[in-house]
Amino acid sequence: MPRPSVEAERRAQILASTCKVIASEGFRHLRVSDVARDAGVSGGTVHYYFETKRDLTDAAFQHCFDESIKRRRWILESDEPPASRLRLVVESYLPEGAETVEAWKVWAELWVEAIRSPELQELNERFYGEWRDIVAHIIRNGQARGDLAPGDPVDLANMLVSMLDGLALQVLAGSKNMTVERMREVCLRFVDQLSGVNQACP
Repeated sequence: MPRPSVEAERRAQILASTCKVIASEGFRHLRVSDVARDAGVSGGTVHYYFETKRDLTDAAFQHCFDESIKRRRWILESDEPPASRLRLVVESYLPEGAETVEAWKVWAELWVEAIRSPELQELNERFYGEWRDIVAHIIRNGQARGDLAPGDPVDLANMLVSMLDGLALQVLAGSKNMTVERMREVCLRFVDQLSGVNQACP
């Protein structure tokens, strides 16, 4: 496999630092100087790759999404039964590791800002749609094998994705009633209900 170019590596480094700063300081408090400092480059270098701050943040959200999918590619391409793959998806999205927690904070910032920004709404819609389609594909395969309960796979994917999103936000907000372990139990129970073909799904 050819080695990535220096420019590609530098660009990825800047985007990773942007995600880090968004997660720690928030979208609205993001400063190019902070990104440059974290990446170990000059502000001019950041602007060489990204002309405007919006170009930088949009690319950072894309980078966060791409890295999220990349970390889970092995699950999506696994030969495990669909129900097992859904359980692995749940486990991989629990907000308990530094990398995953950072990604969740980036998404939380995107959602908050998308409420006020049509441009970010479009970005969020695309990311969310792609992720929902991936989960729906796993569910659809499971239904075709007779391993998962019948029902609209997109609706069922929306249920699981929304459950993961909503509960993760509660965990990040420090809810005493929603710990990582409790989130795991709730989400895996939903998957267990899906895998019981003769059980009624919620």
